[in-house]
Amino acid sequence: MKKDDVPQDKGSLESADFKELCYAVDENGEYTTVNSSGWTPKTIALDNAIEDINERVENAKKRVLNNETSPVEYYMEYHKMDLGILASYVGLWKWRVKRHFKPKVFYKLSEKKLQKYADVFDVTIEQLKNITLHGN
Repeated sequence: MKKDDVPQDKGSLESADFKELCYAVDENGEYTTVNSSGWTPKTIALDNAIEDINERVENAKKRVLNNETSPVEYYMEYHKMDLGILASYVGLWKWRVKRHFKPKVFYKLSEKKLQKYADVFDVTIEQLKNITLHGN
């Protein structure tokens, strides 16, 4: 793309004076860097992804409040993690973390395991156990 063709559409992050660094070809045919304030298709895709994440967090919250899953799943979604990432952070197998999604299993976890989750999610054990204490 030529330097003058780099999109300068209004982006989602424009209010934060955020500019994205892009590579383009200058008038001499050399690669150079150009700041872009945004590109409409990229903004639409980002907005859709954020909306999807927010829906997943809200669904997880409802499931926790209905005792269908544990707070571990809610916090995993809230922190934009997947099962593999969370398992690696707490140092457990994925199947064990998934087992901790079961409320009956979660509420029997030791303080040590709860503390691992609390540390990863940067909350207290009390906040981990009761998502209504989590300020979001």
